[in-house]
Amino acid sequence: MTIEKHQKVIIIGSGPAGYTAALYAARAELKPLLISGSQIGGQLTITTDVENYPGFPEGIMGPDMMERFRSQAERFGTQYLYKMVTGIDFSSRPFKLDVEGETYTADSVIIASGASAKLLGLDSETELMGHGVSACATCDGFFFKDKHVVVVGGGDTAMEEAGFLTKFASRVTVVHRRDELRASKIMQQRVLSNDKVDFQWNKNVVEMLGTKTDGITGVRLKDTVTGEESIFPCEGVFLAIGHKPNTDIFVDSLDNDDHGYLVTEKGTTKTNIPGVFAAGDVQDSIYRQAVTAAGSGCMAAMDAEHYLTSLEFAE
Repeated sequence: MTIEKHQKVIIIGSGPAGYTAALYAARAELKPLLISGSQIGGQLTITTDVENYPGFPEGIMGPDMMERFRSQAERFGTQYLYKMVTGIDFSSRPFKLDVEGETYTADSVIIASGASAKLLGLDSETELMGHGVSACATCDGFFFKDKHVVVVGGGDTAMEEAGFLTKFASRVTVVHRRDELRASKIMQQRVLSNDKVDFQWNKNVVEMLGTKTDGITGVRLKDTVTGEESIFPCEGVFLAIGHKPNTDIFVDSLDNDDHGYLVTEKGTTKTNIPGVFAAGDVQDSIYRQAVTAAGSGCMAAMDAEHYLTSLEFAE
């Protein structure tokens, strides 16, 4: 089927926010076009079991859940383009999007390009992601009951993840590349006073040890002072060195905070440009959950529908 170059609504991103926005926009008969981006299905495609999304009492695999999202939106008329948006022009209407060398225009745009967990860049980390390596304690902590896990990081995120994991893990070891934490004092105190948490100071993780079948068996640590390497046994690794919103092509056009997250009007998904909306992790630096992303995707579609209706009445 040929996809028209002009659309009423174009959705950028294919995670829970993007697919939910597509579902609601399609049911409103806006015939949305969703441009998937490089990671089709978003961060949930690297999550094995999802047990905290309502409606799935037995749990569901992350990729399976995203396929259900996709097919449900398609059922109501969503069109898909499995490409990357490589440039945008929001300076005039219709808005212009460069999609790998082709130009598409839209009366409204919903940005749901998500965020990416900052990783260490190790081959073993990529290999074992979802098999003992995680970037979300809230998502995966439950699977590490009575296990010894490692948290990598030294900021507020790492302290929050470490504290949360003590509800499940038998032991939590924080690995930090310096000899003091960057976290706020109150976050430090909570973790330092927790008997289930200990620390490996002045250490970098240079390799994850284990297999997809057996999971994590340990990490190889390198001392940042002496350069000495050692094996540290553990049964899970949580990366807590921050997230980066996927907003590089938008930050020159749209208001964003100090970390690059898009700023939306309170209680809405409206950006500073009328007709451009943002949903999900691209504008949420706090919750970053599939269910909250889906909720804001719904909001964005409704905001876009109201905007398009206002344009019709203005003509």
